[in-house]
Amino acid sequence: LWNVLLSFPGLLALIQLVFLPFFPESPPYLLLQKGDKAGCLKAMKQLWGEGNYHTEFEDMMKEKAVTKGTKIMNVLEVLREPSVYPQLSTMLLLLLSVQLCGLSATANLQESIIPYVSLGVAVSELISIIFCSSIIDHFGRRILLCGGYLLMALILVLLETSLLLSDHFLWMRYCSVILVFLFLIAYGIGP
Repeated sequence: LWNVLLSFPGLLALIQLVFLPFFPESPPYLLLQKGDKAGCLKAMKQLWGEGNYHTEFEDMMKEKAVTKGTKIMNVLEVLREPSVYPQLSTMLLLLLSVQLCGLSATANLQESIIPYVSLGVAVSELISIIFCSSIIDHFGRRILLCGGYLLMALILVLLETSLLLSDHFLWMRYCSVILVFLFLIAYGIGP
């Protein structure tokens, strides 16, 4: 029943995808990134119910005033900033730990190819982190989550199909590996 186990995260992603559009955007995102005061107050009321959220709104306005003069750095500027090296080291350690998770054995490949698949997994996650950090401010979390979950669901269906056909067509194993890479990229960009 490994195929049922493999499809279980797809079911959870589908459930989240169905309910996600009914939730409002994050109030701090609406106020700090989009500058939408009315949308922020509406989201607060929708999330927390009716009430006076003047104190929370004022706190966010103070945060906006503090961060107004702060320069938003791109990915290369972050990589050159020594103050973020501990966080980058932690992130790199997490990326490298994926090598031990067994994804490279998913497609039943020859042992000589598995190190390249492991390297591909790490590169896929790095690509997704860089890409997501570059576009999240432009699109917002909701679009990335919905798009990521949709893409993950599609990739899981294709992955299941390629794994079922891999006994009949040897080249389908390589398709499975590519789909694992794409799944990791979709997961990193979305959820």
